[in-house]
Amino acid sequence: MKLFTRLLTLAASLLLVAHSFTADHPQAAAQEPIKVGIIGTDTSHVPAFTKLLNDPKEPGYIPGARVVAAFKGGSHDVESSHTRVERFATEIRDKYGVEIVGSIEELLTKVDAVLLESVDGRPHLAQARPVFKAKKRVFIDKPFAASYADAREIVRLSRESGTPFFSTSSLRYAADVIALKNNDKLGGILGAMTFSPSPTEPHHPDLFWYGIHGVETLYTLMGTGCESVTRTNSAGGDVVTGKWKDGRLGTFRGIRDGKQDYGAVAFGAKGNAGAMPPMKVDYRPLLVEIVKFFQTGVAPVSPEETLELMAFMEAADLSKARGGAPVMLKEITDKK
Repeated sequence: MKLFTRLLTLAASLLLVAHSFTADHPQAAAQEPIKVGIIGTDTSHVPAFTKLLNDPKEPGYIPGARVVAAFKGGSHDVESSHTRVERFATEIRDKYGVEIVGSIEELLTKVDAVLLESVDGRPHLAQARPVFKAKKRVFIDKPFAASYADAREIVRLSRESGTPFFSTSSLRYAADVIALKNNDKLGGILGAMTFSPSPTEPHHPDLFWYGIHGVETLYTLMGTGCESVTRTNSAGGDVVTGKWKDGRLGTFRGIRDGKQDYGAVAFGAKGNAGAMPPMKVDYRPLLVEIVKFFQTGVAPVSPEETLELMAFMEAADLSKARGGAPVMLKEITDKK
């Protein structure tokens, strides 16, 4: 009994010392930041994200993760890639101490999680393969891929390896969009119209390149369940209407001529409301979700929703090719 009492006393003393140490040295109890690697330094998201994660003096600084290494990548046949890849790589190296490495395989030995940022969606599948093989959680920036087939294969690799990913536009987390989605005065959303800039790039289906922002907003409001898509196209813009299985209609207007703005209108059972320009859009809310995902492995956007988004946009291309005829999403998703 005396020995047991002494052991209890010793244990209590050790706990007291440990508590005193961590109270005086809170950093000792803090978790080490997640080491993040970047694949592709050819988008402005790269310095913007790195600043928010690596600079504690930045007003929007997000603790919990730090960019430590990057692989430049780059696409010689995409102007917005090859004209920026070196500049952004140099910026994050010199300003934020990020190590530039020579291969994705080398990068994966140095990091816990990955931001796949290549501005060209075509190499995303090949770049994601070793990431899933190494079982590193990954956020895949827009465009998620350059085809529905590649997107489906990325999802398959994720499931096969047991490694989660997610992909989304920052518009999904814009404060005005979230407020519209959660507006109780609507009495439920019966339909929506969204709009965003929609310049195109010849190597990708039209909406993949930039229209994704408005399509992502549409899905944020409407949710999944679209069954067919109809597109009206001109040089200056697009109107793409989706019919949902429950009869609701959702419309995206892609802007090429005129003021390049973002916005949305939701139509409800009890009222209508909008998120109108100038709509505040910044990267911080998205990056907060990315860090949470790296920490927990719980994706805030499901692979199923991401795949439906991709099918919606690819069906819009097919509708354009058919002179504006409706296209069933099944025609895209059932392809072998």
